[in-house]
Amino acid sequence: MSSLSIGIVGLPNVGKSTLFNALLKRQMALAANYPFATIEPNVGVVEVPDERLLKLAQVVKESEKLDELPPIIPATITFTDIAGLVKGAHKGEGLGNKFLTHIRETDLICHVLRAFEDGEVIVTGKLDPVADLKTVRMELILKDVETIEGQIERAKGPLEKSKREILSKILSQLNTGMMVNAMELMEDEEELVKELCLVTAKREIMVVNLSEEQLRETDNLDYASKLQIDKSELVYINAKLESELSSMSSEDQTTYLEELGISESGIDKMARLGYQKLNLISFLTAGEKEVRAWTIESGMTAREAAGVIHTDFSQSFIKAQVVSFDDYVKFGGVKKCRELGKLRAEGKDYVVKDGDVIEFMVGA
Repeated sequence: MSSLSIGIVGLPNVGKSTLFNALLKRQMALAANYPFATIEPNVGVVEVPDERLLKLAQVVKESEKLDELPPIIPATITFTDIAGLVKGAHKGEGLGNKFLTHIRETDLICHVLRAFEDGEVIVTGKLDPVADLKTVRMELILKDVETIEGQIERAKGPLEKSKREILSKILSQLNTGMMVNAMELMEDEEELVKELCLVTAKREIMVVNLSEEQLRETDNLDYASKLQIDKSELVYINAKLESELSSMSSEDQTTYLEELGISESGIDKMARLGYQKLNLISFLTAGEKEVRAWTIESGMTAREAAGVIHTDFSQSFIKAQVVSFDDYVKFGGVKKCRELGKLRAEGKDYVVKDGDVIEFMVGA
């Protein structure tokens, strides 16, 4: 997986496009204060913050006696700003069919829920994040109901009896208002769900858009229990603040956040949570040409990880030379780590760990 793809969804005017602008660090999306300002999805790639990369680059510069730091290439996340969903979207209301199709193309759904008051920005429905989430989820559920009913209609032959049974089981649970991602499914049922690209099967994160005043008092807010999710699955942001931060230098961002009593930006929290929800980690490569983070699924082997760099590497894999990030920094680079026995030669079945600094040895 070279890039994590997150679809930003929600009702109109909850702050999706403002957040998207901040993510891209430039005003690429149309952030207007009326419904359906975003008709086509805006897609952009942003960097995943990773403090380890700069430290690696500094070690490479010193150990290799370079004049300047090698280029730093972080892992990336692809964000898609999907226009506001409304009741009836599964039937095409508010251009909903097109928007629901775009959700299918993402790895993770990011629900942006509005909890701030602003007389200048129109509210679609009530100012109620719980009700807004219910509305959006219901449209996703109804779309999957439509998909599955169509599949059942087409699966008429005797050989497709088991498929019809699985589809009927999933359909009955959808009709109770349950998302597929909350269902307990057998392996064959999960395979069919993947094949159908059901939108409610995707994992979700919740972003509650607050006013700046509310953001200072998040310890007193309890939207996690209201939304019936774990506290660790929720990010509080102020989209306007994130937009302001995006135009500042790293130093100014840190100072500004400290003044507000905030430990890190909402965007950084979103990136971290997205990785966590999709069970992703980063392995690192370091050298004179570049220092880079690569995104893989947790549990991937060295051979599979090599294939993320180049598909041919998985076929011509010989071994992986591995050192932990901590040892690499502590002992001053790969040469010293080799001398001290901290550099390990691992085979194709080695399970890569987050923060492993790896050099792959491959055949011609």
